[in-house]
Order: sequence, then C-alpha cells, then structure tokens
Amino acid sequence: MADPEIRDDREKGRLEAYVDGMFAGHVAYFTLDFDPAALVPVHTIVEPMFEGKGVASSLVRSFYAMAAREGVPVVPLCPYAAKWAQRHPDEAPVPPAELVQEAERQLTRHPGL
Repeated sequence: MADPEIRDDREKGRLEAYVDGMFAGHVAYFTLDFDPAALVPVHTIVEPMFEGKGVASSLVRSFYAMAAREGVPVVPLCPYAAKWAQRHPDEAPVPPAELVQEAERQLTRHPGL
C-alpha cells in the first residue's frame, strides 16, 4: 500500500488520511487554549478496509511532525497516539504535566472537542 496522503482540516479539527483518493481515517484533535498552546489528539479512527495497514501510525507520525513544524507540543489524550508516542520517543517529546492537566480540563469542560 502506498503512503497515505495526509490533509489537515484545522477548521474541523481533523487530520485526514487518503489512500488512492479514498478516505482511510483521521485523527480528531483540538488546539489547546492555553499559554503555551498545544495540539491535542483525542481520537484516531481508521476505516475498516484500511485497518492493519499503517494508516493510524502514518496519521499520528504526521500529527507530531505538523506540531513540530508549528513549534507547539502535542498532548496525546488519544489512547492510540499516547501508545505511539511511548514507542517513538525520538519523534514524540513528552509534554509538560501542566499542559496535560489543562488539556484534560478543557476536554472535560467541552466534551465535543
């Protein structure tokens, strides 16, 4: 399978993957309203026909690369993204505890994020 094409839809809070023009999955995220700001992935979802083909990993790797380009940390509240970060510490710096706490607070206050 070819590497997925990754598209950021910041307005919708979705980093989307496409394989051969077909939607393959996405990372749902929000931008932490805090100083410093951060990007917070909350769900990684892959379409059934693309499961087990590296789409989720490509999405999360791209998410971390996007955050690095923007100079902001990632607070992985998504279980898949958190596990991926543990396996790839060279690509996924651990966020400060205060950012994690604030991201959890914002998600609790606004569960639709």
